[in-house]
Amino acid sequence: MKSRRRPFSPGTPTHVYQRTKNGFLLFYNFMDYLVHFTTMCIVAKRYDIQVLSFCQMQDHIHGDFISSDRQSQASFMRDLSMWYAKYGQTTQCRDGEIFSKHYGSAPKKHDKQIRTNLIYIGNNPVERKLVKNAEEYRWNYLAYANSEYPFSEPLIIRKASGAMKKAIDEVKSTHHNDQPLSYGLLKRLFAKLNSIETHQLIDYIVVTYSVIDYSAALRYFDSYEKMIGAMHYSTGSEYDIKETTSGRSDRCFSDIANWLMHNLQLKDIHDVFLLPEEKRTDLMFTIHKTTGIEPRMIAKYLRVKIE
Repeated sequence: MKSRRRPFSPGTPTHVYQRTKNGFLLFYNFMDYLVHFTTMCIVAKRYDIQVLSFCQMQDHIHGDFISSDRQSQASFMRDLSMWYAKYGQTTQCRDGEIFSKHYGSAPKKHDKQIRTNLIYIGNNPVERKLVKNAEEYRWNYLAYANSEYPFSEPLIIRKASGAMKKAIDEVKSTHHNDQPLSYGLLKRLFAKLNSIETHQLIDYIVVTYSVIDYSAALRYFDSYEKMIGAMHYSTGSEYDIKETTSGRSDRCFSDIANWLMHNLQLKDIHDVFLLPEEKRTDLMFTIHKTTGIEPRMIAKYLRVKIE
Protein backbone atom coordinates (compact mmCIF):
# COMPACT_ATOMS: atom_id res chain seq x y z
CA MET A 1 0.00 0.00 0.00
CA LYS A 2 1.40 3.38 -1.01
CA SER A 3 1.97 5.93 1.74
CA ARG A 4 0.01 9.12 1.36
CA ARG A 5 2.09 11.95 -0.02
CA ARG A 6 2.61 14.90 2.29
CA PRO A 7 0.28 17.83 1.45
CA PHE A 8 2.20 20.76 0.02
CA SER A 9 1.33 24.05 -1.66
CA PRO A 10 4.22 26.15 -3.04
CA GLY A 11 4.40 29.71 -1.75
CA THR A 12 1.71 29.01 0.86
CA PRO A 13 2.16 29.47 4.62
CA THR A 14 2.48 26.00 6.08
CA HIS A 15 2.28 24.87 9.68
CA VAL A 16 5.33 22.65 10.13
CA TYR A 17 5.87 20.81 13.39
CA GLN A 18 8.06 18.10 14.83
CA ARG A 19 7.94 16.09 18.03
CA THR A 20 10.80 14.60 19.97
CA LYS A 21 11.37 10.86 19.97
CA ASN A 22 9.48 9.16 22.82
CA GLY A 23 8.15 12.56 23.90
CA PHE A 24 11.44 13.35 25.67
CA LEU A 25 12.40 16.95 26.35
CA LEU A 26 14.42 18.85 23.77
CA PHE A 27 15.41 22.05 25.57
CA TYR A 28 16.87 22.22 29.08
CA ASN A 29 18.33 25.71 29.32
CA PHE A 30 18.56 28.92 27.30
CA MET A 31 21.66 27.71 25.48
CA ASP A 32 19.74 24.80 24.01
CA TYR A 33 17.12 27.19 22.65
CA LEU A 34 19.80 29.45 21.17
CA VAL A 35 21.71 26.60 19.50
CA HIS A 36 18.49 25.40 17.88
CA PHE A 37 17.25 28.89 16.96
CA THR A 38 20.50 29.99 15.33
CA THR A 39 20.60 26.67 13.48
CA MET A 40 17.05 27.18 12.23
CA CYS A 41 17.91 30.68 10.99
CA ILE A 42 21.03 29.59 9.09
CA VAL A 43 19.31 26.57 7.50
CA ALA A 44 16.25 28.66 6.55
CA LYS A 45 18.49 31.05 4.64
CA ARG A 46 20.22 28.14 2.92
CA TYR A 47 16.93 26.82 1.51
CA ASP A 48 15.25 30.20 1.02
CA ILE A 49 12.53 29.46 3.59
CA GLN A 50 10.38 32.41 4.63
CA VAL A 51 9.65 32.19 8.35
CA LEU A 52 6.43 33.85 9.52
CA SER A 53 6.54 32.44 13.05
CA PHE A 54 8.54 30.01 15.11
CA CYS A 55 8.02 28.53 18.56
CA GLN A 56 10.18 26.20 20.61
CA MET A 57 8.34 24.25 23.27
CA GLN A 58 10.30 21.96 25.55
CA ASP A 59 9.13 18.78 23.82
CA HIS A 60 8.34 19.95 20.29
CA ILE A 61 8.90 22.72 17.78
CA HIS A 62 6.65 24.33 15.22
CA GLY A 63 6.41 27.31 12.95
CA ASP A 64 4.73 28.85 9.95
CA PHE A 65 7.02 28.52 6.93
CA ILE A 66 6.74 29.34 3.23
CA SER A 67 8.70 27.20 0.78
CA SER A 68 8.92 27.46 -2.99
CA ASP A 69 8.96 23.70 -3.48
CA ARG A 70 8.41 20.47 -1.60
CA GLN A 71 12.07 19.44 -1.58
CA SER A 72 13.20 22.73 -0.02
CA GLN A 73 10.82 22.23 2.87
CA ALA A 74 11.97 18.64 3.38
CA SER A 75 15.66 19.58 3.16
CA PHE A 76 15.14 22.44 5.61
CA MET A 77 13.58 20.16 8.24
CA ARG A 78 16.15 17.42 7.62
CA ASP A 79 19.12 19.74 8.02
CA LEU A 80 17.61 21.52 11.01
CA SER A 81 17.48 18.18 12.86
CA MET A 82 20.93 17.08 11.69
CA TRP A 83 22.62 20.39 12.42
CA TYR A 84 21.08 20.70 15.85
CA ALA A 85 22.38 17.24 16.70
CA LYS A 86 25.82 18.32 15.51
CA TYR A 87 25.97 21.66 17.34
CA GLY A 88 24.03 20.81 20.46
CA GLN A 89 23.56 17.15 21.23
CA THR A 90 27.05 15.76 21.74
CA THR A 91 28.01 18.34 24.37
CA GLN A 92 24.77 17.70 26.21
CA CYS A 93 25.74 14.09 26.92
CA ARG A 94 22.74 12.79 24.99
CA ASP A 95 22.91 10.13 22.33
CA GLY A 96 20.59 8.55 19.82
CA GLU A 97 17.95 10.26 17.71
CA ILE A 98 16.42 13.46 19.08
CA PHE A 99 13.35 13.88 16.89
CA SER A 100 10.71 11.50 15.68
CA LYS A 101 11.46 10.34 12.15
CA HIS A 102 8.75 12.32 10.39
CA TYR A 103 7.73 15.93 10.78
CA GLY A 104 4.18 17.11 10.20
CA SER A 105 2.96 19.84 7.88
CA ALA A 106 -0.35 21.43 6.95
CA PRO A 107 -0.67 24.22 4.34
CA LYS A 108 -2.90 27.16 5.28
CA LYS A 109 -4.41 28.60 2.10
CA HIS A 110 -6.81 31.24 3.40
CA ASP A 111 -6.16 34.34 5.51
CA LYS A 112 -8.41 33.14 8.33
CA GLN A 113 -6.56 29.81 8.49
CA ILE A 114 -3.22 31.59 8.51
CA ARG A 115 -4.27 33.97 11.29
CA THR A 116 -5.64 31.10 13.36
CA ASN A 117 -2.42 29.16 12.90
CA LEU A 118 -0.24 32.12 13.89
CA ILE A 119 -2.36 32.57 17.01
CA TYR A 120 -2.09 28.88 17.84
CA ILE A 121 1.69 28.82 17.48
CA GLY A 122 2.18 31.99 19.51
CA ASN A 123 -0.20 30.85 22.24
CA ASN A 124 1.19 27.34 22.72
CA PRO A 125 3.15 28.41 25.85
CA VAL A 126 -0.05 29.97 27.21
CA GLU A 127 -1.88 26.71 26.62
CA ARG A 128 0.87 24.89 28.51
CA LYS A 129 0.57 27.44 31.36
CA LEU A 130 4.14 28.69 31.06
CA VAL A 131 3.08 32.33 30.74
CA LYS A 132 -0.10 34.34 31.06
CA ASN A 133 0.28 36.13 27.71
CA ALA A 134 1.99 34.91 24.53
CA GLU A 135 4.41 37.84 24.27
CA GLU A 136 5.87 36.99 27.71
CA TYR A 137 7.39 33.78 26.37
CA ARG A 138 10.85 34.35 24.99
CA TRP A 139 11.04 31.31 22.74
CA ASN A 140 8.07 32.06 20.46
CA TYR A 141 9.97 35.23 19.50
CA LEU A 142 6.83 37.38 19.36
CA ALA A 143 8.18 40.15 21.56
CA TYR A 144 11.08 40.69 19.15
CA ALA A 145 8.61 41.98 16.57
CA ASN A 146 8.21 45.04 18.78
CA SER A 147 11.60 45.48 20.46
CA GLU A 148 15.25 44.50 20.08
CA TYR A 149 15.62 44.06 23.85
CA PRO A 150 12.24 42.88 25.11
CA PHE A 151 13.70 40.79 27.97
CA SER A 152 16.66 42.92 29.02
CA GLU A 153 18.00 46.42 29.41
CA PRO A 154 19.01 48.00 26.06
CA LEU A 155 22.63 47.20 25.29
CA ILE A 156 25.00 50.13 24.78
CA ILE A 157 28.08 48.48 23.35
CA ARG A 158 30.53 51.31 24.12
CA LYS A 159 29.57 51.01 27.79
CA ALA A 160 29.66 47.21 27.87
CA SER A 161 32.19 45.18 29.81
CA GLY A 162 35.21 43.68 28.10
CA ALA A 163 33.68 40.21 28.34
CA MET A 164 30.47 41.42 26.72
CA LYS A 165 32.32 43.15 23.88
CA LYS A 166 34.31 39.99 23.17
CA ALA A 167 31.12 37.93 23.21
CA ILE A 168 29.45 40.29 20.74
CA ASP A 169 32.44 40.13 18.41
CA GLU A 170 32.34 36.32 18.43
CA VAL A 171 28.59 36.26 17.76
CA LYS A 172 29.05 38.68 14.85
CA SER A 173 31.90 36.63 13.39
CA THR A 174 30.07 33.32 13.68
CA HIS A 175 26.93 34.79 12.12
CA HIS A 176 28.96 36.41 9.33
CA ASN A 177 30.39 32.97 8.51
CA ASP A 178 26.85 31.52 8.26
CA GLN A 179 27.38 29.20 11.21
CA PRO A 180 25.03 28.54 14.12
CA LEU A 181 26.22 29.02 17.68
CA SER A 182 27.38 25.78 19.29
CA TYR A 183 26.71 24.84 22.88
CA GLY A 184 30.43 24.87 23.67
CA LEU A 185 30.85 28.38 22.27
CA LEU A 186 27.81 29.71 24.14
CA LYS A 187 28.97 28.20 27.41
CA ARG A 188 32.29 30.01 27.02
CA LEU A 189 30.68 33.33 26.02
CA PHE A 190 28.25 33.43 28.93
CA ALA A 191 30.73 32.19 31.56
CA LYS A 192 32.02 35.67 32.43
CA LEU A 193 28.75 37.61 32.14
CA ASN A 194 26.54 38.71 35.01
CA SER A 195 22.77 38.20 35.05
CA ILE A 196 21.97 41.52 33.36
CA GLU A 197 24.55 40.94 30.62
CA THR A 198 23.32 37.38 30.11
CA HIS A 199 19.84 38.55 29.16
CA GLN A 200 21.28 41.34 27.00
CA LEU A 201 23.42 38.88 25.06
CA ILE A 202 20.50 36.49 24.58
CA ASP A 203 18.44 39.31 23.07
CA TYR A 204 21.39 40.43 20.95
CA ILE A 205 21.88 36.90 19.57
CA VAL A 206 18.19 36.51 18.71
CA VAL A 207 18.03 39.85 16.88
CA THR A 208 21.35 39.25 15.08
CA TYR A 209 20.38 35.80 13.77
CA SER A 210 16.63 36.14 13.36
CA VAL A 211 15.14 35.53 9.91
CA ILE A 212 11.54 35.75 11.11
CA ASP A 213 9.58 37.95 8.70
CA TYR A 214 7.50 39.86 11.21
CA SER A 215 6.18 42.34 8.66
CA ALA A 216 4.72 39.50 6.56
CA ALA A 217 3.08 37.94 9.63
CA LEU A 218 1.71 41.26 10.87
CA ARG A 219 -0.03 41.91 7.55
CA TYR A 220 -2.60 39.28 8.56
CA PHE A 221 -3.45 41.39 11.63
CA ASP A 222 -2.62 44.94 10.46
CA SER A 223 -0.36 45.66 13.44
CA TYR A 224 1.61 44.14 16.29
CA GLU A 225 -0.92 45.40 18.80
CA LYS A 226 -3.81 43.75 16.95
CA MET A 227 -1.89 40.49 16.61
CA ILE A 228 -1.12 40.37 20.33
CA GLY A 229 -4.71 41.39 21.12
CA ALA A 230 -6.00 38.52 19.01
CA MET A 231 -3.78 36.12 20.92
CA HIS A 232 -5.04 37.44 24.25
CA TYR A 233 -8.62 36.67 23.30
CA SER A 234 -8.15 33.37 21.52
CA THR A 235 -5.99 30.26 21.82
CA GLY A 236 -6.56 29.34 18.18
CA SER A 237 -8.29 26.20 16.99
CA GLU A 238 -5.59 24.06 15.45
CA TYR A 239 -5.66 20.31 15.30
CA ASP A 240 -2.54 19.61 13.25
CA ILE A 241 -0.70 18.46 16.36
CA LYS A 242 -2.77 15.91 18.24
CA GLU A 243 -1.79 17.04 21.73
CA THR A 244 -3.40 14.55 24.09
CA THR A 245 -2.00 16.56 26.99
CA SER A 246 -3.65 19.80 25.91
CA GLY A 247 -4.34 21.98 28.92
CA ARG A 248 -1.56 20.51 31.05
CA SER A 249 1.05 22.65 32.77
CA ASP A 250 4.71 22.40 31.78
CA ARG A 251 5.83 24.47 34.76
CA CYS A 252 6.80 21.26 36.52
CA PHE A 253 9.87 20.99 34.29
CA SER A 254 11.41 24.02 36.04
CA ASP A 255 10.71 22.38 39.39
CA ILE A 256 12.43 19.19 38.24
CA ALA A 257 15.46 21.16 37.06
CA ASN A 258 15.71 23.03 40.37
CA TRP A 259 15.46 19.76 42.31
CA LEU A 260 18.23 18.17 40.26
CA MET A 261 20.56 21.17 40.41
CA HIS A 262 20.13 21.48 44.19
CA ASN A 263 20.14 17.83 45.24
CA LEU A 264 22.77 16.56 42.81
CA GLN A 265 24.90 19.70 43.02
CA LEU A 266 25.10 19.89 39.23
CA LYS A 267 27.08 22.65 37.56
CA ASP A 268 25.21 22.08 34.29
CA ILE A 269 21.74 20.53 34.01
CA HIS A 270 22.94 18.42 31.08
CA ASP A 271 25.30 16.58 33.43
CA VAL A 272 22.34 14.53 34.63
CA PHE A 273 22.64 12.60 31.35
CA LEU A 274 26.06 11.36 32.39
CA LEU A 275 24.15 9.08 34.73
CA PRO A 276 23.09 5.68 33.36
CA GLU A 277 19.41 5.22 32.54
CA GLU A 278 18.95 2.91 35.54
CA LYS A 279 20.13 5.67 37.88
CA ARG A 280 17.89 8.23 36.17
CA THR A 281 14.95 5.86 36.57
CA ASP A 282 15.66 5.65 40.30
CA LEU A 283 15.82 9.44 40.38
CA MET A 284 12.39 9.61 38.75
CA PHE A 285 10.79 7.79 41.66
CA THR A 286 12.74 9.84 44.21
CA ILE A 287 11.66 13.12 42.64
CA HIS A 288 8.06 11.92 42.47
CA LYS A 289 8.12 10.93 46.14
CA THR A 290 9.57 14.26 47.31
CA THR A 291 7.71 16.64 44.97
CA GLY A 292 4.53 14.87 43.90
CA ILE A 293 5.23 15.61 40.23
CA GLU A 294 3.75 13.00 37.89
CA PRO A 295 6.26 10.24 37.02
CA ARG A 296 5.49 10.53 33.29
CA MET A 297 6.54 14.20 33.33
CA ILE A 298 9.73 13.40 35.23
CA ALA A 299 10.43 10.56 32.79
CA LYS A 300 10.11 12.98 29.86
CA TYR A 301 12.61 15.29 31.52
CA LEU A 302 15.09 12.56 32.41
CA ARG A 303 14.66 10.83 29.06
CA VAL A 304 13.73 7.45 30.48
CA LYS A 305 11.03 5.11 29.22
CA ILE A 306 8.25 3.98 31.49
CA GLU A 307 5.34 1.65 30.84
